[in-house]
Amino acid sequence: MFPKILAVALAATAAAQAPAQSRPDSALSVIAISGPREPLPAEKATARIKRFSFIAYGDTRNWHDGTLPQEVHGLVVESLLAKAASLATGPDPVRFVVSSGDAVANGQRIDQLNVSFVPLINRITAAGLPYFFAAGNHDVTGAQDLQNPQRAIGLANLLTAHRNLIPPQGSMRRLNGYPTYAFGYGNTFVVEFDSNIAGDFTQYRWVRSQLDSLDRKRYVNIVMVFHHPVFSSGPHGGLTVESSTAALRQLYMPLFRKHHVRLLLAGHEHLFEHWVERYRDRSGAHRMDEVVSGGGGAPLYSYSAEPDLTSYLAAGAADHVSVDHLVKPGVDSTGNPHHYLVVHVDGEKLTVEVVGVGWGAAFAPYSGGMLVIPPERKQK
Repeated sequence: MFPKILAVALAATAAAQAPAQSRPDSALSVIAISGPREPLPAEKATARIKRFSFIAYGDTRNWHDGTLPQEVHGLVVESLLAKAASLATGPDPVRFVVSSGDAVANGQRIDQLNVSFVPLINRITAAGLPYFFAAGNHDVTGAQDLQNPQRAIGLANLLTAHRNLIPPQGSMRRLNGYPTYAFGYGNTFVVEFDSNIAGDFTQYRWVRSQLDSLDRKRYVNIVMVFHHPVFSSGPHGGLTVESSTAALRQLYMPLFRKHHVRLLLAGHEHLFEHWVERYRDRSGAHRMDEVVSGGGGAPLYSYSAEPDLTSYLAAGAADHVSVDHLVKPGVDSTGNPHHYLVVHVDGEKLTVEVVGVGWGAAFAPYSGGMLVIPPERKQK
């Protein structure tokens, strides 16, 4: 299947790079984001690091994409750079940034990426922070057909924009032809995959192989970054079960439980909420946290309804699965300001900090300002 997918993507790239007069946008090609001033070290070089932090956010698209740089996303970038600077000389400096997708309103539009998104990410990489992006539906469309022409154009644009940031084709940490890859830093392993095609078995098998072969003595924390939440209570969740969510629940969640994944970072819902799945296996009781953080600049959403998890819990009965909605979003957009996350890693303890921007600077969804996810081995 891969040669056919590659052929479609190459054709889409050629079309995207056709003469400007044949396309609605004025740029000839997608501008690649500059590689970070300080690239992420090779995995072996950081094997002994157990304390650091990283920043996460998503959903930066804006109504004015293609005309102006993203204004709210700019506020996020200014804030996160200041935050990284404040932590630089402390015990847990920020080492990289991850995004859960939806860079611009229409990823098929070269002008939207070049004008509104790429310059802001260049500020992050120029500051020495590696940046890792997961595909959202606005980036590659929500099509599950890998041969979909619109998806191919969006995918070609995404891969061009991020070619200096993600592992190259042929790398053991990259699935060829997909925006799917992984990297390790210190005691933490991060996988970024395309939840638009969560039902695609080629991608699933690759993610499974990465987890199956992982050195768990070193990588005590596994973090998954993708666009569509497994659980959410916004307009994409609640009583609605999108196809990507259904596939994530059916295929990926049992895999994540098998490998004791610690943290899921998703977007798609332009709000903040926190879920906890608890389960048991032969090794004891475990906890997996999902943080939905789509506050990077897109139009804000609000609480819709609780999802019906009856069938999901029944499917996980053998693992004694239970799900808690730890932090719910506000009932209107004023309770869900734009924001980003700082995840502090201290051995097996993960601490999630939420930083609001703009009018939401005082946003404090956690009592005490931060939430501690205790070490895996101490879960009861």
